[in-house]
Amino acid sequence: MTHNHPAWPYPAIIAHRGAGLHAPENTLASMRLGVQHGFTMVEYDVKLSADEVPILLHDDTMDRTSNSTGRASSLSFRELSNVDFGAWHGAAYAGEPIATLYAIACFTQANGVHSNIEIKPSTGQEARTGELVAARAAALWQHANLPPLLSSFSEIALDAARAASPQLPRALLIEGPIPRDWHNRMRALGCQGINIDDRETSRELVEEILARGCTLAVWTVNTPQRARELLQWGCHAIFTDDITRTNPSVIGSTS
Repeated sequence: MTHNHPAWPYPAIIAHRGAGLHAPENTLASMRLGVQHGFTMVEYDVKLSADEVPILLHDDTMDRTSNSTGRASSLSFRELSNVDFGAWHGAAYAGEPIATLYAIACFTQANGVHSNIEIKPSTGQEARTGELVAARAAALWQHANLPPLLSSFSEIALDAARAASPQLPRALLIEGPIPRDWHNRMRALGCQGINIDDRETSRELVEEILARGCTLAVWTVNTPQRARELLQWGCHAIFTDDITRTNPSVIGSTS
């Protein structure tokens, strides 16, 4: 199921962190598994190594998703390449390296897959991360049919991304209750849309956002029933961890 909204040219079902529950999140292995389940758009988190290589990682530290500890931003890419980002998830993924934005750009474009790049700065690096990730994304996707959608919870990062690559579409990520001034924040940042928490999403809120002419994507939706409901309300897209039940084939075949 896709929506023919002129402001949303992307697929309606997006794999969160690739196939982040079924493979090591934010790795090439995770992206490959998501694509194998029929996804044509993936979301992933990008921050910077100590030598400013854009890398995929959600947390500030490597503790949860690798065999190492400490802040990823304190290590060079060469040092990060010696860390195992797969074994924590299972023996089949042992030795999975950290993914770079370059590698993901190559894989997704070769396979006709679109991207939502969440700019996920390490604490204290908001502006620099927004600037460099946006600039690098603009270069890597310069010949793509569709540019990547940039999103972030950090308004500082989004503002820096706009300054660096104003042509790339952007969405403001909101965690928790939607603030009353959400539209003013979006407009100030030049964002085309907003990505909100499923737990805060009501039909009334959806109608308000759409009436403002904004794109709307909802995270993280892990049942096909809820996915269908949100899409029927007019939401442009949903993010899901449930690649087996809430995937494009299932939603499309039963909508």
